[in-house]
Amino acid sequence: MRAVVQRVARASVTSRGAAAEPYEVVGEIGPGLCALVGVTHDDTAASATKLASKLAGLRVFGDDDGVMNRSVVDVAGAVLVVSQFTLYGDTTRGRRPSWAAAAPPDVAEPLIDAVVAELATLGVSVATGRFRTDMRVDLVNDGPVTVVVEV
Repeated sequence: MRAVVQRVARASVTSRGAAAEPYEVVGEIGPGLCALVGVTHDDTAASATKLASKLAGLRVFGDDDGVMNRSVVDVAGAVLVVSQFTLYGDTTRGRRPSWAAAAPPDVAEPLIDAVVAELATLGVSVATGRFRTDMRVDLVNDGPVTVVVEV
């Protein structure tokens, strides 16, 4: 699993099922992390648990001295998890990315759900996007702080 994680002042995701439908807010958080999560073919439930643990413990929030020493758990923040198969896009050949390394939706969706469930178990408030829909993510990157997490 791979995640692009941004520390945010706020973030939301809107979704629509079809082009003719309006977008609706499906997930929204205040201060915390926005995690765009991609799943590949060899990921497992153990990968999901490990990613959730890393997200919950990622020390990218400032302590009293302004040093990034606190996690989203420490600051009582939230995590917005958005499935993002394009994180496994391969652009080594040509200009059109290949999505072959991305897991198919029937494999990816339960693993994204497992990340969300594990974050909740770890005491993190979690919001999500909506799988298999057209989504728009709106966020205010705080810092800016952006990291790539891979498990």
